[in-house]
Amino acid sequence: MSDASKYHLPRATSADGPYDLLVTPESAGWGYCGLRILTLERGEAHSLSTQDSEFLVLPLTGSCTVTTNGTALELQGRTGVFASATDFAYLPREAEALISSAQGGLFALPSARTERSSLSARYGRKEDVPLELRGAGACSRQVNNYCLPGTFEAEQLLVCEVLTPGGNWSSYPPHKHDEARPGEESELEEIYYFQVSGQNGVGYQRVYGTAERPIDVLAEVRSGDTVLIPHGWHGPSIAAPGYDLYYLNVMAGPGQDRAWLICDDPAHGWVRDTWQTQDVDDRLPFGEN
Repeated sequence: MSDASKYHLPRATSADGPYDLLVTPESAGWGYCGLRILTLERGEAHSLSTQDSEFLVLPLTGSCTVTTNGTALELQGRTGVFASATDFAYLPREAEALISSAQGGLFALPSARTERSSLSARYGRKEDVPLELRGAGACSRQVNNYCLPGTFEAEQLLVCEVLTPGGNWSSYPPHKHDEARPGEESELEEIYYFQVSGQNGVGYQRVYGTAERPIDVLAEVRSGDTVLIPHGWHGPSIAAPGYDLYYLNVMAGPGQDRAWLICDDPAHGWVRDTWQTQDVDDRLPFGEN
């Protein structure tokens, strides 16, 4: 099996039961990171048992109610990933939850295996999600920082989403986070889940490694596709001209301090310096945030 076929999961190829996408640590061949994509029809509900992992319930399209331990968390959601950020719910390990949607919708359930259970289920307000405009020029993109150190407390789970205007590059310069080097780099597995604007929208994702830890992926991605990144340099994520690119990033790893520290590919890190003399793309931010 080639790296591309192992780590690029086209839409519907990893569906299982009620899930449009089911990635578990076991199916990915790693230790911590997971993602499920759930479609609920009008009036439908889904029971979720978190077992040994913590989860977010993150609306991609539509709204829902998350009921757990006798408490109902009402998620207003959004009309689509390019329309705005969203509110969300956090579920700890060993929780039982019912996700119900009166109008139906599409929901991301990112997860991280953890041995800790110090947190309780709670609501994350849309208004508290930090919106960051990162890069400049053709590297301009928007990052919605849902569940990162300093933005929302979790045991080991890290979640953000990146929106890139058509023709721009994001996840660039290429970077990695596959070694534990205190203060410099953290060890994190990562999942990229994509949506692309337009009926025929397309983008591209690059992942490459070293001689010691090879990996070689250049994937053409469309809405509903997923790319797994166990290690190596990842980027660029390329939005084809005319098609805006969205991806949900889910990260987790063995580190107990829940740090997100990255290392640029030294061959391309100089690109960051060029942003100082460029403006941020005026198509950003997307929607009403």
